[in-house]
Amino acid sequence: MRRPWQEPSLERAPGFEDFVRERSPRLMAIARGLTRSSADAEDLVQDVLAKVLLKWDLVSATDDPNAYVNRMLVNAATSFWRRGFQRESPTDSTILGERPVEDSSGALAERDALLQALATLKPKHRAVLVLRYYEGLNDHEIAATLGMAHASVRSNAARGLAALRKAGLLSARV
Repeated sequence: MRRPWQEPSLERAPGFEDFVRERSPRLMAIARGLTRSSADAEDLVQDVLAKVLLKWDLVSATDDPNAYVNRMLVNAATSFWRRGFQRESPTDSTILGERPVEDSSGALAERDALLQALATLKPKHRAVLVLRYYEGLNDHEIAATLGMAHASVRSNAARGLAALRKAGLLSARV
């Protein structure tokens, strides 16, 4: 029997605020890796967290709520790719009035180059590599999150890395 619809409420979702506070930075990192855009990543994370709030009782009761929400995020990103919706972004940051922040370590430039390289991959390869290198999940956790066999995770990772190497976007040592 279906319950009557109720307005989502944090009072009826104990632990949700703590979950969001703890997981939001990692979810944003994963989403940025999947979407290649901070704005799209924010939209994606907000949409997923809104859905999580609606079914928090189910999500919080799972064995691993983090894996469940990661899977929701990957599914939402897949829908995003299927729609073919990509925001146009200006190539010159001065159009937006932004000033680039100097990063003496080069980490910012490396991150941007990596995000651009990931954008060239097939969605499954990208999802596996983002979960492995951004989220730090092992192959078994990635398999559970994406609903694929452990061997498929390894082959998708290998194919994704090979595609990046072939395109000259990744050094041979990685």
